[in-house]
Amino acid sequence: MKKALIILLALSAALCSCKKNVRQTAINLPIVDRALYDSTSIYYGDFEKYPEDLKMLPIGVFDSGTGGLTVLEKILSLDVFDNITGQMGDDDILDFAGEHFIYLADQANMPYGNYDAEGKSDYLRELVIKDALFLLDDNYYETQFNRESDGIKPRVKIIVIACNTATAYGLKDITSLLEQSNTGVKVIGVINAGVKATLDQLNVTESDEPFAIGVLATPGTIASGSYQRTIEEMLAERGIKTNVTIVNQKGYGFAEAVDSEPDFVNPSLYTPRNSYRGPRIGMGDDSLDINLMRIYNFDFSGNRMLYRRDAQGRYRDIQLNDAVNYARFNLVSLLEKHRLSGSTSPLRAVILGCTHYPFLIETLWQVLNELKNIKVENQYLYKHLIADDFIFIDPAIYTAIECYNTLREDGNLALRIGDQKVNGYISVPDGFLDSKYLTPDGKLTYEFKYGRDVDSKEITTKQVPFSKSNIDSNNLLRIKSLLPYSYELIYPAL
Repeated sequence: MKKALIILLALSAALCSCKKNVRQTAINLPIVDRALYDSTSIYYGDFEKYPEDLKMLPIGVFDSGTGGLTVLEKILSLDVFDNITGQMGDDDILDFAGEHFIYLADQANMPYGNYDAEGKSDYLRELVIKDALFLLDDNYYETQFNRESDGIKPRVKIIVIACNTATAYGLKDITSLLEQSNTGVKVIGVINAGVKATLDQLNVTESDEPFAIGVLATPGTIASGSYQRTIEEMLAERGIKTNVTIVNQKGYGFAEAVDSEPDFVNPSLYTPRNSYRGPRIGMGDDSLDINLMRIYNFDFSGNRMLYRRDAQGRYRDIQLNDAVNYARFNLVSLLEKHRLSGSTSPLRAVILGCTHYPFLIETLWQVLNELKNIKVENQYLYKHLIADDFIFIDPAIYTAIECYNTLREDGNLALRIGDQKVNGYISVPDGFLDSKYLTPDGKLTYEFKYGRDVDSKEITTKQVPFSKSNIDSNNLLRIKSLLPYSYELIYPAL
């Protein structure tokens, strides 16, 4: 049944044009001009030498961290097409069989979601362009201590932005760059795919009663308004006049916790610390409401929560110290926001607008089921706000479908006989960076990371091959457990 639904959605995607009419950026960022015209720049793309035949080149995928591997996993495991005819229908042969992939995790510069809040949205746009240029280039750094990028890799035939925040802030820039490069390379982002999948799966019609859609995404993605705007535009395109409430929840610290950023989770600690940047006790949108402790139902085992109490036993400081607790905090906050709004529209879907969030999908379902059963003074608190047909939407599989459709339409599927292959790269701080800009564990300090300026000539991070030394061990365990295709292709090279 599930596969039939996916096939139906894929057919819908195929019938719609996969080419989005993207409004062009009026003025190029400096880095785009350097990539196109400045042959002295390290970012020069030398696009005149780009291979004319793209078919046998790898597929490029990038994200702000390892969360984008959830998108790569869906691409690697996709089977909703007949490989011979290209028609809908699985044939027990992977749709991307024989394809090669290059994956980039811009780990050193994440979380992307904080750049807008720090007034650095243009710098974020530049970072996203740098990600694309790495995939379009044929070099990489062997280590962070190499002065030159002497490693040789192939260029890519298509770019998949496996990051919602990067899509929101950089899709137009990358599209403009590619169009000016005349390479024929195209780019796909996850936001349109996620919204379309939501409306398709909910089978939204004009006769529907009012309902709500939740969007759980990074602060930067929510601040961009991309999901809100795209949902409203697609509803209008379909002629849907039903009142659809959109509940936006900034995923405070969620992605960072999944990627084990030390300012958000630190397994070596047992007491609160000053460097913590996750939710704290308060009344703001990003605050932990002490009155909701029973509803959050945090896991206090081990050191998954760090806290101090006063002499009366009241919490004076609470710090989340595990990704599961960040998942709990953010989903409860979304439902509580919807309840306090006074809306009676049931929530029918929550779009997981960050590729890191599906890592905790089991926790999210558990929290949702808990919320359905919570009573206060013998009254259900949230049950009437959660529809019976509620679903979580992971845009990854629909992005994979759009990638296949685009390559098939352009005649750029490799149709190679052989195994799939993945080469993974990750950004790390430049080995020659002054130590004052680094944390004790060798990462960029928050102040330095979000204090950098656009068009600086200084190299602060370098893209190097995946290794056990630069992939967090907790992440590797999640990848092994939840993303078997990706793990099988990446782990042997570590």
